[in-house]
Amino acid sequence: MPKEAAIWMIIALYIAAMVWVGVQGARKTRTLTDFVVGGRRAGPWVSAFAYGTTYFSAVLFIGYAGSSGFRFGLWAVLVGLSNALIGALLAWKLLAPKTRDVTRRLKIKTMPQMFEKRYQSPRMKTFAALLIFIFMVPYSASVYSGLSYLCEIALGIRYEWAMLAIAAVAAAYLIAGGYIASLRADLIQGIVMIGGVLLMVGFVLASPEVGGFSVGMERLTGIMEEAGILSLDGAGTAQLIGLCLLTSVGTWGMPQMIQKFYGVADQKAIRAGTVISTAFCAIISVCAYFIGSLTRLFFTETPAGGTDQMIPIILDRTLPVVLLGVVLVLVLSASVSTLSGITLSACSAISMDLIAARRKQEDKNKTLRQTRVLCLVFIVLSFLIAVFKTPILTLMSFSWGTISGAFLAPYFLGLWWKRMNRTGAWAGMLVGAAVSLVLAAASGFDSGSAALFGVIAMASSFAACLIATPIGCKLGGAFAQVPPEFFDPDFSLQTGEGKQASAVSEQAAAGSQNGARIRAKN
Repeated sequence: MPKEAAIWMIIALYIAAMVWVGVQGARKTRTLTDFVVGGRRAGPWVSAFAYGTTYFSAVLFIGYAGSSGFRFGLWAVLVGLSNALIGALLAWKLLAPKTRDVTRRLKIKTMPQMFEKRYQSPRMKTFAALLIFIFMVPYSASVYSGLSYLCEIALGIRYEWAMLAIAAVAAAYLIAGGYIASLRADLIQGIVMIGGVLLMVGFVLASPEVGGFSVGMERLTGIMEEAGILSLDGAGTAQLIGLCLLTSVGTWGMPQMIQKFYGVADQKAIRAGTVISTAFCAIISVCAYFIGSLTRLFFTETPAGGTDQMIPIILDRTLPVVLLGVVLVLVLSASVSTLSGITLSACSAISMDLIAARRKQEDKNKTLRQTRVLCLVFIVLSFLIAVFKTPILTLMSFSWGTISGAFLAPYFLGLWWKRMNRTGAWAGMLVGAAVSLVLAAASGFDSGSAALFGVIAMASSFAACLIATPIGCKLGGAFAQVPPEFFDPDFSLQTGEGKQASAVSEQAAAGSQNGARIRAKN
């Protein structure tokens, strides 16, 4: 059987499976809550795999792994380790339990809604929704680009046709089944990703260019020493740390990642999901960056098409036909799952937090229809941007840095720090986004500096929040108010009993303090 025919058969099976998942998901998606957060009943396995598959896409396998591996050699594996330990383990430990509790009690479905509830600011919700939609589009475009390079080299089909196929698959199950279909697809795609990446490592190590693990490591160490990257200089170390932090801590402020915590069934599922997600991310990210570190054994200089073509060329050289088809499905799976998460986060923010918020009467069925239409519009816009073939790392770092820089501090500090207020949140959002945009423009959108600039934006956002929060507290009034229901675990919008219980507790505490003062005087 010809190479292309065998690969197309494997891809056709994958597409058929995703269409089936979309149809099954559509049958269980009857409400807006089902479409956006899956009815809030997701178990640990689907939640953990959804987090991991949304985290990693073709951007990792094709963009980051190739570019970072060629630049840093074996040091690039540290990025994979940081993704697992910081981007997965710490994120689930610090963010998942409290985020799930708050969003479930207060019926929050999007990150802009969380900002509105926490800071009592409808304008902040509007600003956040617009920022998400605008800067998620280039992020989504980077996902298209990654897989399209691999399809172009392995199948010999045009870049644009490959992207069109990706868009069709994503639209098929996402628009039909929403979050429920996305969860089921992510579980299937996660299994494919684990099997595919382990096989990838084995075959690349066995290739003549590498010659096995021990021989390959010895040769690679020598090449790194000749290239002057065995001992990184100050600039190289800063860029590597920046990349680790941007791709790890940066996930803490990304709406499509945080949204995975909204639908987890219970705290028991969170504990199990923490272990599963960390293991999944460790396997995928470490293996991907390890393969990327081997690029210097295959290339002495960057190919004419740029670093984005390195991994596709290596895979086309080293993998047998059937496995190449599996790897294509692996990258397609990772890309489509990430694309669906990005699309759902961006479009639900617009439909629910901008359009529906301006209606006098709530119409959830109409909002559901509009969300589906916006998903299609978002996919088309991303496709159009990806046609221009902007380097993947540039697109990813620019959008990721801007969104994380704007949201990380207001979200994280707002979740854990009761003194965090509206003034601090606005300062963090505006400064974080502005720093990222200004630095990116000043660098000419250079991908080598983009990761470091993204980290500077996140740090600036935190600093702005910490400086502005005491000012907001001094101002008093609405700027310093903290909604008690946000931190009251007994509060529920359905019953309001938490607020009553909180008031009783406050009165009892006040009575105890007065009694203590009287006793002290006597």
